[in-house]
Amino acid sequence: MRNTFVKLAASVAAAGVLGLATPNALGADYKVDEAHSFVEFRILHLGYSWLYGRFNTISGEFSHDPAKPEASSIQVSIDPASVDTNHAERDKHIRNADFLDVGQYAKASFKSTQYTGTAEAGTLEGELTMHGVTKPITIAVTKLGEGKDPWGGYRAGFVGTVKLDRRDFGIEYNLGPKSWEMEIELGIEGIRRN
Repeated sequence: MRNTFVKLAASVAAAGVLGLATPNALGADYKVDEAHSFVEFRILHLGYSWLYGRFNTISGEFSHDPAKPEASSIQVSIDPASVDTNHAERDKHIRNADFLDVGQYAKASFKSTQYTGTAEAGTLEGELTMHGVTKPITIAVTKLGEGKDPWGGYRAGFVGTVKLDRRDFGIEYNLGPKSWEMEIELGIEGIRRN
């Protein structure tokens, strides 16, 4: 889960996507829409099957200018205690000291440092802090779309992926040799601030 819960970064991936926008859009600041954003992960359980999960509480903001995608930035916070694998006892175990230790590390975050690419796709670099450890990560991001919503607002959405080794973040509970790496997918939808 070393890189596993990097999902936190959440979205960290979203941030990367933030730099990608259509040529007709204006540079702007966005608030992450918590109801339409996600950080999901999967990890091999004992090497036999995939275990899927997500973090239900995510917040943040980002800036992006379609004319200058390299100037895009994002900050995302995730509540590790909101982990949800659709199994209450397993979630309780993931929250304890064997994995996320949410009593001691109540917050995970991602802050971008650089975006490289076009308005449609690229890579987002930044720092992920999880389980008390801060490490640089690189997220592959793709813009999903942007435009007006039915309520008079304007939205932009991105998706990103990253693989992490949970040992890099001090999460070393052994689930088998194929279970150190976690795959994370981040989806970020933002509402443009007026």
